[in-house]
Amino acid sequence: MDRIMAIAHILGYPRIGEKRELKFTLESFWKNESSELVLHQTGCELRKTNWQKQQDAGLEFISAGDFSYYDHVLDHSVLFSATPTRFGFKGKALTQQDYFALARGNADQPAQEMTKWFDTNYHYLVPEFGPETEFLINAHEFLSQIDEAIATGAKVKPNLLGPVSFLYLGKSRAADFDRLSLLPALCAEYAVLLNELTYRGIEWVQIDEPALGLDLDQQWLDAYKDAYARIRNNRPKLLLTTYFESVARYAPNITALPVDGIHIDLVRAPEQLGVWLAVLPSHWVLSAGVIDGRNIWRNDLENTLETLIPVEKKLADRLWIAPSCSLVHVPVTLTHEQNLDAEIKPWLAFSDEKLQELNVLQQALTHGKESVKESLAASSNAILSRRLSTRVHDKKVSERLSKINTISPERTSSFVQRSTLQKQRLNLPLLPTTTIGSFPQTTDIRASRSAFRRSEISASDYQAIIQKNIRNAIEQQLQLDIDVLVHGEAERNDMVEYFGEQLAGYTFSQNGWVQSYGSRCVKPPIIYGDVYRPAAMTVEEARYAQSLTTRPVKGMLTGPVTMLQWSFVRDDQPRDQTALQLALAIRDEVDDLQKAGIAIIQIDEPALREGLPLQAGKWADYLAWAVRAFKLSASVADDSTQIHTHMCYAEFNDILPSIANMDADVITIETSRSAMELLDGFGEFKYPNEIGPGVYDIHSPRVPSVEAMEKLMERALQVIPADRLWVNPDCGLKTRGWPETIEALKNMVQTAKNLRLKLV
Repeated sequence: MDRIMAIAHILGYPRIGEKRELKFTLESFWKNESSELVLHQTGCELRKTNWQKQQDAGLEFISAGDFSYYDHVLDHSVLFSATPTRFGFKGKALTQQDYFALARGNADQPAQEMTKWFDTNYHYLVPEFGPETEFLINAHEFLSQIDEAIATGAKVKPNLLGPVSFLYLGKSRAADFDRLSLLPALCAEYAVLLNELTYRGIEWVQIDEPALGLDLDQQWLDAYKDAYARIRNNRPKLLLTTYFESVARYAPNITALPVDGIHIDLVRAPEQLGVWLAVLPSHWVLSAGVIDGRNIWRNDLENTLETLIPVEKKLADRLWIAPSCSLVHVPVTLTHEQNLDAEIKPWLAFSDEKLQELNVLQQALTHGKESVKESLAASSNAILSRRLSTRVHDKKVSERLSKINTISPERTSSFVQRSTLQKQRLNLPLLPTTTIGSFPQTTDIRASRSAFRRSEISASDYQAIIQKNIRNAIEQQLQLDIDVLVHGEAERNDMVEYFGEQLAGYTFSQNGWVQSYGSRCVKPPIIYGDVYRPAAMTVEEARYAQSLTTRPVKGMLTGPVTMLQWSFVRDDQPRDQTALQLALAIRDEVDDLQKAGIAIIQIDEPALREGLPLQAGKWADYLAWAVRAFKLSASVADDSTQIHTHMCYAEFNDILPSIANMDADVITIETSRSAMELLDGFGEFKYPNEIGPGVYDIHSPRVPSVEAMEKLMERALQVIPADRLWVNPDCGLKTRGWPETIEALKNMVQTAKNLRLKLV
């Protein structure tokens, strides 16, 4: 006899489409090559497809409100009319162009600040709050999507970012302004919206409060009680949704809230299940996040059922099953992966496959394991195949790691001593100018790369094309009078994938795209086994670029922590061990570059802050191995070889001692969207080495004036001595076009020259 039907649901589905339809439509719209109607039709078609997949997988609800044309946090700023006052949109019905101006900037205003969504590689637009903020519900777009979902005939579960997390994730540039003072007014508008959903017959609303995974002080904990008391009446049932960390320590606070259930992440924090089973209110549901929403490895369904069956016996229909978090962090489907390694492909599950895994778990809990025995057998066979594969472990890597303690992570001399030698070798002016690495990836470059991969052009012809682009990049920089050059990275598809393709232990998908922000999609490589470097990866291009000029050309590498964070990482060994393997591979490349005569080597680590655990009690362990990995990759450099690193789109002030301990000779950081606020912490900390605060936002088509850049650098000079300051953009220029790039860099160089005259 069947038991009560287990309820399966998801917390969100990827927005971009199986073939990145949203990306291409967005970029076409931004170029005025397609209309707003086409953009909205694409959005409608993607939502319809996503909902049908969820229905086909037998989910109890389809997830609505999770689709966005750019970012869901930005959507909430618009939903509650909380757009920055500096844009002048108050009281105005926002157009589609206004919406994108918030994300990308316009002629008058830079874009809203962008930073990482907790410890993921997804970027959100930071809400701006202040004493002038007034909330007013602006729910047309949100409710239209809910109505679309209702029209499918399925049960609909809208997704909302909760009011406390929404305020927590924002910021204020007004001194001493308390964002929590806005909570009553904000909750009043949430109450209006929930009332609208009740009117539409919505039974459940998923209300995300991911801030509960962080270290919260008493003021923010108390805010939950206040907020949910204000939205307790005339509303659908609320599933309080948490993810990325355990929230067990806040169980007394959470169980006192007037909600109707909780979702917990049992992939990241399986230890919290026992706590919640002991304290769960008798009328609440427990949504168990048992399928990894952040990685692509197939679920061990038999093992998961061992966990769920006792829970189901206790809770019956109060047990819901789900992925650990939204599936926006994993690719859409394996359907189009025709070239994936035949042995490795069965080990993987993208979003659509995770929907099927949910269905199998649901059927097993409802009808018994015998009803899905073939699916369970396939899962077990895939798990066993991966465990026994001879390709996962490499003896040479193990032997090298066993001797890693004999390799010093420290440079030979102190920064002060190294700096003297580097200044003599490089002979750079005050406030030297440089860029972060990449130059525009034109249509011609991409077409040539694709043709080479399809064997339509020879290796020698492709090399000639790459050298032509390198030569052009060098010539453009010389004309602009930039001091430290880059080769432009024309040969690179992505700063992680390019290196992964040349390292053992990696495999790659064709269409495993994941949204990073807006139309920016990345295709993370898959680390399935031990990593090592079979041969040099960048030396040929660096040597050629340096042969074209007497000015220094930076060797450009991606650091071990970023290689780790921006890949789908194997889960069968500790992450720190994989990081050390990557560090040794990058170390070998650093050594080869300096032997080839490259005087400056940049080892990018934009993901260092991203990898930081959400709770401070776990920071020390992570920072110890992450910093060690970077230093191991760099310590092979001679004293006269200048090591740069780059970090962007994150808050660094709370880990500045660790950043200083990395001991890079020069660090470049993103600071323009925060108007140099991020630099203040480096000044207060008295950061000892050289630093290049970004003077313009490369994620916006807006070209700032010389005056605007000078203003930023003058603020930087109040914090950092001139002899330790560099002038550079926020990040790489891959996504920009050449005309705007040249104009912006021309202004940047002029800014440095103007300031040098003032400082003499």
